[in-house]
Amino acid sequence: MTHPLDTPKQASAGVGSSQPRKASSRSDLFPQLIAMQKRLKASNFAIFRVVGSGPPSRRKLVCELENLGADAPQICERFLNAYSVTLIEHIDSSLLPLIWSGSSAGSFVEAPEFSALLVRLAPGAVPLAGIAFPVRLGATGNGFVIFMAEELDLASDDIIQHHVESCRLMTDLLSMDERRTPHAEALSEREIACLQLAGDGRISEEIAGKLGLSVHTVNAYLGSAAIKLNSVNRIQAIAKAIRLGYIH
Repeated sequence: MTHPLDTPKQASAGVGSSQPRKASSRSDLFPQLIAMQKRLKASNFAIFRVVGSGPPSRRKLVCELENLGADAPQICERFLNAYSVTLIEHIDSSLLPLIWSGSSAGSFVEAPEFSALLVRLAPGAVPLAGIAFPVRLGATGNGFVIFMAEELDLASDDIIQHHVESCRLMTDLLSMDERRTPHAEALSEREIACLQLAGDGRISEEIAGKLGLSVHTVNAYLGSAAIKLNSVNRIQAIAKAIRLGYIH
């Protein structure tokens, strides 16, 4: 059975025809997170992002947003000490949500309709039970949207919908960070044209023929665009150019 969120592209399509307003600041994300929290009958949320590169041992999770209250530093530390390595290894290979039971008496999480598509972590590491929705958006956009409560009884439709919304939230968060990051210089018209055609699935030879350029020049434009967008390859450059509004 294929999980409905095997790829970020699928997730971004959403459920239904209505799309939420795109957040322009981090404060815009809180009402969305609170609404998701209420629908799950959860008590808290947190967003963790994967930072660093290379093998899991060289990466870590950092908390970007949360409403865990005065004990947030301690809760985050306990959570990360228990699960960070597992979560980072998990997101490299799977987008299945993860669940865990808390250490408090009677703290549990159940999802009987969806249990085959959930990964259950060792219980008792933190006081509250929870569910973590993994989101994989590229080298700098991977992370988890987490909801916690004393008890969580999750329906399959809620899990799917909240995973979709988690992808949207992480996409908005990544876009905000990229807009705040100054680029060395704006993309040129030729760089944008080459990125647009590459994003449409054209290879360098086809782009060269379309624009009347040599293949070498096309590759040079794509390479310079990737550098300006602080991307490691043309695929990441295309994704970032779309998020920044250079291409569509």
